[in-house]
Amino acid sequence: MTKHALTRRQCLAAAGAGALAMGLSASRRAAAVETIRQGYQTNIWGMPTYYLMKSGYLEKHGISAQDFAVPSGNITMQQMVAGQVDLGTYAGPSFIIGNVKGGIVAIAVIEHVGKTARITTRKDLNITKVDELRGKRIANLVGSSVGNDFDDIVMPHYGLHKGDFTEIRMNVNDMVAALSAKTVDAMVNVEPYNVIAVADGIGSDLIDFSQFDPMPVFMAATAEMVEKRPDVIVAYLKAWLDAANDFKNDQKKVNDVIYAFYASKGYKMSAQVFATAMSRVEVNPGFPDLKSYMQKQAEILIENKTIKTVPDWSKALRPDFMEKAKAGA
Repeated sequence: MTKHALTRRQCLAAAGAGALAMGLSASRRAAAVETIRQGYQTNIWGMPTYYLMKSGYLEKHGISAQDFAVPSGNITMQQMVAGQVDLGTYAGPSFIIGNVKGGIVAIAVIEHVGKTARITTRKDLNITKVDELRGKRIANLVGSSVGNDFDDIVMPHYGLHKGDFTEIRMNVNDMVAALSAKTVDAMVNVEPYNVIAVADGIGSDLIDFSQFDPMPVFMAATAEMVEKRPDVIVAYLKAWLDAANDFKNDQKKVNDVIYAFYASKGYKMSAQVFATAMSRVEVNPGFPDLKSYMQKQAEILIENKTIKTVPDWSKALRPDFMEKAKAGA
């Protein structure tokens, strides 16, 4: 045998090493093509999710995202019920409706946004009290979580009910223009649209919703996602925990990414104004005990005949995915 010939043992070793390399390569390829369909709203509530998709943390955990941007979370919920999107964020009322209609499951609480939901009035009207909205034309995305809170909790607190004012159904990204054109007297909106209206001298800040509702925002998954891809959900939440560190320790990095999004859409606001909007979003992915809170939200929806039954919270709220993500982080 020449010095260039291989022994049988060497051939087997080489073949084994090649197979191992091929196996690792295939494993990496499989992880890289684990695609999720991510829904998110283009108001401030959806921007933590937008940051997640731009941060590289999903890729770090073997996930790629196909994004579906919409004006508000209740549209994402409808897409999920229709099976068009795998994951998306929205507040309690929209989640409850999605669970009742389509078995959508909450896998985490991503943020609290009660301070971002606000009533902004036309500056020229000099409105300083909520009860002065009686008889006024108010832009509201009826059916959204903020819209439901406005109709069912906030206005009744001040003695105002449907019929005491005129609601103009409108997407949140169209409301500032309507306020400027004076086709509405006030808007029920979320950041950054409120700070834009105030900074541009169009609107005046009246109240935020945090005193009535802390507004936890859930990351929800379709029933199919939960049943067939639980490992992907855990990896996905690990990426969220990585992103949360940036919100905690490098807010400027986060703000730069999200500010660039709004600038690309033609929104005119200073970095300082935008920072004010972002300061009202409390990002802390986890899963606090919210059963009593959600029960009250469900009872309001039943009273208003929006839903007929209360969800089974043991199936609708799934903290176990986040527990596994944190255990493996």
